[in-house]
Amino acid sequence: MINPDTALYRFIGMIHSPFTDQKKTPIQSIFSTAEGRVEVFPAFVEGLDGLEEFSHLYLIYHFHQATPGPMHETPFLDGEKPRGIFSIRHYNRPNPIGLSIVELKYIEGDTLFVAGIDVLDGTPLLDIKPYISRFDHREGTRNGWVDKKEIGNIADSEATPGHLQDT
Repeated sequence: MINPDTALYRFIGMIHSPFTDQKKTPIQSIFSTAEGRVEVFPAFVEGLDGLEEFSHLYLIYHFHQATPGPMHETPFLDGEKPRGIFSIRHYNRPNPIGLSIVELKYIEGDTLFVAGIDVLDGTPLLDIKPYISRFDHREGTRNGWVDKKEIGNIADSEATPGHLQDT
């Protein structure tokens, strides 16, 4: 019988990046040009077969330095008011699961070399999925409060929690 209150996942690898401080880590991969590595544990390397044909990947991971937070947080891009945790991408969530789209540069053995990383070094990896534009892109989307924010001029170094909270 499945317990409706819990789930058990195995980490399939480890994400390595130049970021060691949450406050200095880009808030989204679109704001990052940083390169990183995704180490896949031996039991899962076989699952990488065919992945080299894709240019971009979803990395699904465990926010290992997050702490459960309230159901409202102030978004880093919008200091106007707190918003419901499910309408923002803050790392302090009921289930600390992160999602990033990164560019796959190449694969060498058990290691994926990626660009556009926005994840803390040493973050446990839960899953990898290929980004498939025919499946994942949607026309005519609404982006809630984000549509009202001017984000086009934010430079990589400015798109961190520390910088955005100080502005």
